[in-house]
Amino acid sequence: MRRTDRLFDIIQILRDGKLYRAQDIAERLEVSTRTIYRDMDTLSASGVPIEGERGVGYMITQAISLPPLTLTASELEALNLGLAIVGQAADDALKTAAETLADKIDAVLPAQTIAEAEAWKFAVYPFADPTRNLTHMPLLRSAIKARQKVRLTYTSRENAVTSRVIRPLHMEYWGRVWTLTSWCELRNGFRVFRLDLIESAEALPDLFVDEPGKTLADYVP
Repeated sequence: MRRTDRLFDIIQILRDGKLYRAQDIAERLEVSTRTIYRDMDTLSASGVPIEGERGVGYMITQAISLPPLTLTASELEALNLGLAIVGQAADDALKTAAETLADKIDAVLPAQTIAEAEAWKFAVYPFADPTRNLTHMPLLRSAIKARQKVRLTYTSRENAVTSRVIRPLHMEYWGRVWTLTSWCELRNGFRVFRLDLIESAEALPDLFVDEPGKTLADYVP
């Protein structure tokens, strides 16, 4: 069972408001008690209203509960942007609510393992300039579908500005940060670009076809 699926199952078990021992949850989900302890820490840090402690048991305190939702990529983008805008509000309570809601969403997103993306998540202020993630998304989506080369002007985390031609291959969401996996003709290799650091993007008339070593299937993080 994937960790995200297990976290969701734990929430479903606890949502009746009763007290459950970690050992009982572990037996039900066929994992170790230590694993449940770690999962409870994750859920609590993500803003899920859990009370309890090791050796006693856990329960969810009263909170608004929504049924399971399946979001499309576009719906997730809209939700992400809305949270980012609310996070810039002057109301401290709304800022805090936006941050805890974003953490809850992050907790149930598919688990990812690329170390760089995880580092970006904590290095970047979560709600800085939220529209930058979405500015070039329509063009990049279209280019990926059409297999069309794109010219990017990109600012690295070290503030180095470069212009390069890429083959856009795939976009992913990493907890408030969108990335674009591409084959970079300037570096002659795969590169992953953060969408919020793209200064400009221009679709070129040149199309590309699969070549050995340059496809998404060839990319190894």
